[in-house]
Amino acid sequence: MEYVTLGKTGLKISRMGFGGIPIQRIDAQGTKKLMTVMAEKGINYIDSARGYTVSESFIGEGLEEIRDKFVLATKSMSRTKEAMAKDIDISLENFRTDYIDLYQVHNPSVEQLDQVIGADGALEALLEAKEAGKIGHIGLTAHSLEVFEKALEMDWVETIMFPYNIVERQGEALIRRCREKNIGFIDMKPLAGGAIEDGRLALRFICANPDVTVVIPGMYDVSEIEKNIEAVEDTTPLTGEELEGMEAVRKQLGTNFCRRCNYCQPCTVGINISGCFLFQGYLDRYGLEDWARDRYATIPVKAGACVECGECETRCPYNLPIREMLKKCAAAFGE
Repeated sequence: MEYVTLGKTGLKISRMGFGGIPIQRIDAQGTKKLMTVMAEKGINYIDSARGYTVSESFIGEGLEEIRDKFVLATKSMSRTKEAMAKDIDISLENFRTDYIDLYQVHNPSVEQLDQVIGADGALEALLEAKEAGKIGHIGLTAHSLEVFEKALEMDWVETIMFPYNIVERQGEALIRRCREKNIGFIDMKPLAGGAIEDGRLALRFICANPDVTVVIPGMYDVSEIEKNIEAVEDTTPLTGEELEGMEAVRKQLGTNFCRRCNYCQPCTVGINISGCFLFQGYLDRYGLEDWARDRYATIPVKAGACVECGECETRCPYNLPIREMLKKCAAAFGE
């Protein structure tokens, strides 16, 4: 396994880490087995989130007695100082540890980012927790290019997590800037939420980009770990056949795949368009039906509220049939 430095955090991590969403599909004992196998194979970076239901607690149980072998990261959607401080303590308890290596602001909008850095914002709690030794470093995750770009100019941001894969390449220029500014880049959604079926091809594409610090595929089975390691450890140049395969994936998904660039926003009736499609992806591809339905239920204005004005489609750079896609999303969630 190749090891890299996670930007200005100075942390030494494996080029492939572990994404903690899919372990919601298994139990604590199954998670413990995954942690043991990863320790044996040299995977030492784990990512979870407060919003991933049992993920933190399952991982915490699995890391008992081997906590020191891992760099542990998680994230919170709290935007205020009080809420973030509470979440940090909950994460510490869930992980059964007295420190978390990297704590991230989880997917803020531009407006929420202003709240995070403002008076009594979440950043105050993160900085105090860092000073107290509860967390080691602070990062940010995003789905929005605008948030990504703003984060690059914030001195406290040590890492940025953003989607990047064969079909979602809109962040490439900003990913390059991460490397130039020594900000660790964490690649999420390497298989585009499961839309890309060939995991080896997906990981080969990502690891061919030296600007990517670490890739974190979600895994819940030992066989997935073994297959993904094999792909990541293959550092030979991409072949012509692989490049053709990647182009075929783009053609297959390019006409009906939401890249969450959010150029379609704002919706005239307030639908979070990319959010609806994101949860539909979890419903259709991850096998996390209950979780996807619970998260979708929290959206104030759902896909079924679409009035078919078509404003979003005029702004979509990929010419997606958003109105039709929203209808299918509403049907999938039983609206």
